[in-house]
Amino acid sequence: MTNLSVNINKVATIRNARGENVPDVQKFAIDCEEFGANGITVHPRPDERHITRKDVFLLRPLVKTEFNIEGFPSPEFLDLVFKTKPEQVTLVPDLPAQITSNSGWDVDTNLQFLTEIVERLRDAGIRTSIFVDPEPEIIKKAAATGADRVELYTKPYAALYPTNPEKAVKPYVEASIAAHKCGLGVNAGHDLNLTNLHFFYLNMPYLNEVSIGHALISDALYLGLKETIRLYKECLRPGLQSEAQ
Repeated sequence: MTNLSVNINKVATIRNARGENVPDVQKFAIDCEEFGANGITVHPRPDERHITRKDVFLLRPLVKTEFNIEGFPSPEFLDLVFKTKPEQVTLVPDLPAQITSNSGWDVDTNLQFLTEIVERLRDAGIRTSIFVDPEPEIIKKAAATGADRVELYTKPYAALYPTNPEKAVKPYVEASIAAHKCGLGVNAGHDLNLTNLHFFYLNMPYLNEVSIGHALISDALYLGLKETIRLYKECLRPGLQSEAQ
């Protein structure tokens, strides 16, 4: 089974545009779970342009599935994580002003730094995932940090999928096999959507979880949240016929 974690950052972005509480981020998370999501992902950034620290504290007792907090492991981020104790923390190499995550860690250069962070999170009983590009050598280095999982950066897959889906997915299959051999679980995220997700799922061995935000929230504007989550969950089942087949 591959779990669907819904990244709700964009809901907070819409709310923040008016400075009020519409849409209600906490209720949205509860509804996602009620409609079948297996987890909730948030990515609080230093400028709080979408999810805020207050949101994270409010969400923690409400999320009954898996709470996944993404972010660069700054002292402020780690303070938030240790106070809220999510089930999973995904470490990303983002700069403070970065619009979105657009590359994986240079794990070799940051090996000692990441190893120390992973050890602290493990001691706190928190599962760790390191955001990486789909390269077996990088994944081997990620395993050396003591992390539990890697999250594969899937924008290159999404970009190539319309013209050559087999070529697009090949490095991710190889990366997932490499991760499994190293004892790592496999997550994936970035630009996965209703068009490309099922083919990715069918071809990916050992895929534990996908984290989807922007596309899912955008689809919900047209289809409604309940129907959108149902369709994404269908993409994570063997029976659906992929457009690429």
